[in-house]
Amino acid sequence: MTIKIQSLNPEKRQSCPEEFSFGVTFSDHMFTQEFDQDKGWHNALISPYHSLVLEPSAAVFHYSQEIFEGLKAYRKPSGGINLFRPTENVKRFNRSAKRMVMPEVDENLHLEAIKALVYLDQDWVPAQEGSSLYIRPTMIATSPKLGLGASSNYSHFIIAGPAGSYFEGGLSPISVYVADEYRRAVKGGVGEAKTGGNYAASLYASEDVIKLGYSQVLWLDAIEGRYIEEVGAMNICFVYEGKKIYTPSLSGSILPGITRDSILKLAPTLGYEIAEQRLDIEQILADIDSGKITEVFGCGTAAVISPVGKFSFKGNEYVINNNQTGAVAKHLYDELTGIQYGTREDKFGWIEAI
Repeated sequence: MTIKIQSLNPEKRQSCPEEFSFGVTFSDHMFTQEFDQDKGWHNALISPYHSLVLEPSAAVFHYSQEIFEGLKAYRKPSGGINLFRPTENVKRFNRSAKRMVMPEVDENLHLEAIKALVYLDQDWVPAQEGSSLYIRPTMIATSPKLGLGASSNYSHFIIAGPAGSYFEGGLSPISVYVADEYRRAVKGGVGEAKTGGNYAASLYASEDVIKLGYSQVLWLDAIEGRYIEEVGAMNICFVYEGKKIYTPSLSGSILPGITRDSILKLAPTLGYEIAEQRLDIEQILADIDSGKITEVFGCGTAAVISPVGKFSFKGNEYVINNNQTGAVAKHLYDELTGIQYGTREDKFGWIEAI
């Protein structure tokens, strides 16, 4: 299938504004394609950014059949543009689609659409340090019907917009509240799919803890309320004695993060040991108190790496590394973003240039 391009007239084109914040401003164009059971995927088109027109009875509104992805385009010092591991995002998109009983997308066309959109809107890729163009592929169920069951019609679209630091403090440590009452996902559910319902389920607790002065919620497993899973917007890592990095093993209820996977591959080349296993919250907090854990950080596409300065759990606070950014988090951040922006050697073949 060929992607048609209908671009804005040059005099109507815009470029990245000098000031922007994550997820608020969007570039000139978007990609769309439609699916129905008779035609399959069809009408692949890049056109000016526009509103979607859906029936009030569209299945996405009533049964939450929806998935999305998040990746970034980075402006190199030379002016060129890099994508970071976009094929992994495309593959995960299809894994989420399968779990949500949605049609898979041709991976080559999906990647081509991302590249074509970024190329067309390349003036929207910011050049400021630490900034990027955030890209959001999405699929929604559009069949106009009420009645529980998989939709017959779907819309796949991709939008993009400039992004600075996900958290206001950049690489400054954030504070995290450990959920001791609410749960995000359960093994056998849809926790490992990137679907909106997982995030909707987290909002009640997330909004509550913001009022208490915390940035994020750390979720525990839904069966025993004992084992660490992930932070609302990120996977989580614990550094022991500045040498060994532990992260929860994928359980079926944890999103398999691409930044997480990148750290698992990158860290050993920098001299760190890596371990994936079940992590008991009580043991982790005891190891923070004893000083065995010297750093904690979250990792994800939006934030890249975000140090954690303190936890709150059942009324007690646990401070990590004097609430300062640690050397390991800074080292990994510098190396990973160096690869993304093209200032460090890409030994893994992760970069695809536009």
